[in-house]
Amino acid sequence: MTIAIIGAGPVGLAAAAHLLARGATPSVLEAGPAAGHAVRQWGHVRMFTPWRYCIDHQAAALLAAYGWTAPPEDDIPDGNALVARYLEPLAAALAPYVRYGSRVTGVTRKHRDKVRSGDRGSLPFVLRVAGPDGGETTVEARAVVDASGTWFTPNPAGADGLPAIGEIQAGDRIATGIPDVLGRDRAQYAGRTTAVVGSGHSALNALIDLAALRDAVPGTRVLWISRKQRLDDAFGGEGADALAARGALGSQSRALMNSGAVEVVAPFFIESIGRSANGGVRIADGARTVEADRIIVTTGFRPDLTMLREMRLALDPWLESAAGIGPMIDPNLHSCGTVRPHGAIELAHPEPDFYIAGMKSYGRAPTFLLATGHEQVRSIAAMLTGDEIAARRVELDLPETGVCSVAGPAVAASSCCGGPAPPKVVSCCVADAESRSQGTGGCGGKPAAAKETEAACCA
Repeated sequence: MTIAIIGAGPVGLAAAAHLLARGATPSVLEAGPAAGHAVRQWGHVRMFTPWRYCIDHQAAALLAAYGWTAPPEDDIPDGNALVARYLEPLAAALAPYVRYGSRVTGVTRKHRDKVRSGDRGSLPFVLRVAGPDGGETTVEARAVVDASGTWFTPNPAGADGLPAIGEIQAGDRIATGIPDVLGRDRAQYAGRTTAVVGSGHSALNALIDLAALRDAVPGTRVLWISRKQRLDDAFGGEGADALAARGALGSQSRALMNSGAVEVVAPFFIESIGRSANGGVRIADGARTVEADRIIVTTGFRPDLTMLREMRLALDPWLESAAGIGPMIDPNLHSCGTVRPHGAIELAHPEPDFYIAGMKSYGRAPTFLLATGHEQVRSIAAMLTGDEIAARRVELDLPETGVCSVAGPAVAASSCCGGPAPPKVVSCCVADAESRSQGTGGCGGKPAAAKETEAACCA
C-alpha cells in the first residue's frame, strides 16, 4: 500500500524521493495544476538561501540518474528558478507517483472516526480527495505525510489574531505575501501610497521593492506599519548573518528607514480598516489613523487544520506546530540562529504513521528553512520504512542568523543556549547534543511539551 504525501512542493517531492529510494511507494496529491504551486505565487522573489540549501540530497541523486545538472551551489535563485531548474525536473522524474488537481479535504482511518480506538493503528488511512471537476474520490494509504504548507492561509492584519474590523470588506485593497510590485502588479502600486504591515523577511522584501518603485515613479509613498517597539529586531543579524542575502535584507531595510524612503508607523496595533474618502483605506489602532491606497499584509501564516479534523494530533497550544518542536521554535522564547535538528521522533503525533512536515509543521512560527524540511522528510522516510537508527540520526547543517535572543536581549549566536555544541555536532548546545547522543530526543532530556526558555532547556 502506498504512503500518501499531501503537497507537491519542495518538501513533499523530497519526501517522495526519499521513500522511493527506500523501496516504498509514494502517492503525491497536489491541489494545484503543477508542482510548486505555492512557490509559483512568489516566483519573482529572490531567496536568501543559495542552491546548496535548496536542493534535497536524495532528490538530487534521483535527478542525476536522468542526466540533470545541479545549479552552482553558491548561486541564489528566485522562486521561478527554484521551480524551473529543480522542482519541475524533480516532478517529471516522479511523474508516475504525482497526481495534480487533487485537493485533500479530509484524512481519517478506515471505518474509524477520531474517537474510536480499538485496532485503529492497524487500519489504513483514508484520504478524501476533490478533483478539478468537483467530484470526490478516496485514496487509501498505510501512512500519511502532510506537506501542504501554509502559503494559502496567511495571518490577518488585525493585531489580535482576528481580521481587523472591516478587513474582510476591504479585501480588494489588501494583498498578502509579496506582490510583484516591480512587475506584474506594478500598476496597482505606482504613484500610490502603500502600507506594508509586518516585520519579517516578507515585509522587508516588499519594502525594498516598493522603495525601488518610489525612486522610479513620483508620488509613490511607502509606509511601514509594525507592532514592534524596537524595529532593530526586524533587521536580524545583518553583516553577521551566515547567509549574506538574508543579512542584506536587514541592512537595506535599515538604510531605507534611515533615509526616509520608508515612513515608519510603530508601534501600531491595527484594530480596524475602513474606506477613506478617496476610495483608499483608513487603518486605525484605536488612537491613531493612517491612510493608504493599498495594504500589503505580511504578518506570517498559519496552518489550515480543517482536513485533519479526524486525526489525533499533538499540537503546540499556541504555535499549532507539532508539539515536539514547539519549545525549539517558539518566537516568544528565542530567535536562535539555528533550530536544533529534528525529525520523526519530534514530529510524531498520537496518530501512528501520520506526520506533518515542512512549513506546516512549524505552525505559526516564522523561522522555517527549506533545508529543515528536507531533514524532516529524510528522517520520516527512514522511520516509515523501519530504519529507526537513521530516523534518529542528525544530517543537517544550517547557517546561523548572527543573532540569538533567549527571552531577553539579543546575544551572539555562538553563545546561544548556554554555550555551543561540541565541534562537528549540529545542535544548539552541549546539553542538547548529549541528550541526542543518548537517544532521548534532545533538549537535555526535558519533556518535549514543556514550555521553557532555551536557557533552561540547555542549561
